[in-house]
Amino acid sequence: MKSIKILLMAAFSILATSLFAQEKAGKKDSAQHVKLYSCPTHSEINMTKPGHCRKCGMKLELSPKEQMKNDVTKNYVCPIHTDVTSSKAGKCSKCDNDLILSPKEKMKMEAVKKYSCSMHPDVTSDNPGKCSKCNMDLVETKQEEHTGH
Repeated sequence: MKSIKILLMAAFSILATSLFAQEKAGKKDSAQHVKLYSCPTHSEINMTKPGHCRKCGMKLELSPKEQMKNDVTKNYVCPIHTDVTSSKAGKCSKCDNDLILSPKEKMKMEAVKKYSCSMHPDVTSDNPGKCSKCNMDLVETKQEEHTGH
């Protein structure tokens, strides 16, 4: 049980760090980043595009770091076809079911509280405070799973 807690804390820390690293001073990181591919056998072989290892000829795979970044951005999954993932809500390409939040994303949403004005739902904050339009107290809002309806 203790190891599961430590693992969950590590996963949440990595997720939070990567999300905050993407947005600095209110600006999203829009630079094109290079993906690294590496040989499963020879970790010192790294390339910026898919190909084959020059030592053994094996197919290069996304490096573990790149794979982890990909996993973080896949927020929605099909409840039936777990291989169908997307960074936004929509429909499954195989069965047309609504995509749901992934377990990782559900955990993140439960940990992050949001506050909004009951009179102005567009006014939101990560912290309690006052509405910028009417000066009412912001109230905690529940994060709802998007179901596409």
